[in-house]
Amino acid sequence: MAPLSPGRDCSLCPRLVHFRAAARAEHPDWHNAPVASFGGLDARLLIVGLAPGLRGANRTGRPFTGDFAGGLLYRALGEFGFTTGRYDARADDGLRPIDCRITNAVRCVPPANKPTAAETAACGRFLVAEIAALDRLEAILALGVVAHAAVLRASGLRPSAAPFRHGACHALPKGLALADSYHCSRYNTSTGRLTEAMFHGVLAAIRDRLDGPAAQP
Repeated sequence: MAPLSPGRDCSLCPRLVHFRAAARAEHPDWHNAPVASFGGLDARLLIVGLAPGLRGANRTGRPFTGDFAGGLLYRALGEFGFTTGRYDARADDGLRPIDCRITNAVRCVPPANKPTAAETAACGRFLVAEIAALDRLEAILALGVVAHAAVLRASGLRPSAAPFRHGACHALPKGLALADSYHCSRYNTSTGRLTEAMFHGVLAAIRDRLDGPAAQP
């Protein structure tokens, strides 16, 4: 059964509703709505980003599609066998996830790519439902501090229980593992906070975990 998801005209966050209305007026041909998760419900890996980018997922309707972060993410996922097909920055490019599902902590685009704490909390119900719907889930990859904290809250834990650290792997309830990476944004890569090698290191550890014998983080 598909998890609970926000409707096209979700009204939980007034600031995001206002921003969405303005985007619809300016770009009526864009998606301009909550962005659904991408990938099957049989996935063992769930990737959680921050929120849709204005000209990325908010435009195309698919997580991490159409902006800089998507190029880095999907290229790396392909190298580690988590996608099939070619990423071409379009929702209809034929790319398909393999054993992974991609979502965001906040489903609607926020102004300046910065959701408030209240908006992240309001959208938390959808992340809880997402995690619960994945019966084969083994690992969650959080891209950035906000996604990391959202996953912990969705798992019934305080963010202070497992501080964010790039490359870290934390134990979650029900035997799940939470892996941390800096977000694959243009800012993080241009400043050197995140290199392609660093991101590959995180994915390699996840690949080893999924392919190897069961182990605690």
